[in-house]
Amino acid sequence: MARLPLTEEQVSSTKVVLKLGKVGLTDEQFWQLCRDNGDFDMELTAQKELIIMPPVGVNSAWRENILTTRLTVWAESDGTGIVCSPSALFRLANSAFRGPDASWTRKEKLHVFKKDELEKFGQFCPDFVAEIRSPTDTLKELQEKMAEYIANGAQLGWLIDPYKPAVYIYRPGEPVKRLDNPTSISGNPVLPGFVFNVAEIC
Repeated sequence: MARLPLTEEQVSSTKVVLKLGKVGLTDEQFWQLCRDNGDFDMELTAQKELIIMPPVGVNSAWRENILTTRLTVWAESDGTGIVCSPSALFRLANSAFRGPDASWTRKEKLHVFKKDELEKFGQFCPDFVAEIRSPTDTLKELQEKMAEYIANGAQLGWLIDPYKPAVYIYRPGEPVKRLDNPTSISGNPVLPGFVFNVAEIC
């Protein structure tokens, strides 16, 4: 697939951001808002900014699907956790609701929740999160989002920029590691034995 020479200046941000700090919105109200407007992808920041995101294009959806599929195949073999698609939202410890493009959570973290509780937002941060940059994302906003995941409990994060191409690897207590044009990346030790072929989507 041909690479697009996307720069920050070429990003067309079509996200809608509504400031709700003075209005107030409970977790239950946000859940209902998302259910009543299922055609929209939404996130809620810790500063109570409601972000309404546009649908992704075919290439971005394909990249997300490749990563979640490869991760799911590995997770089924490993057996210690579950994979969620981009449609899942998680309430982080800082009160933000975020939906990574791919995520993996240890099953032991889920045992403290009742089945009906897991039919709604995840009340935890996944152990692994990944974001894949699309034409409507700026690198800066995704880097801030990745730092937020790590600060709220994620043990490993991948930010994949298919336009450079580059991968930014996030781990708690460590500086961000940038890999330029990598062929593959390893999830060890958080995802033992999982190797993702980055070249497949870049």
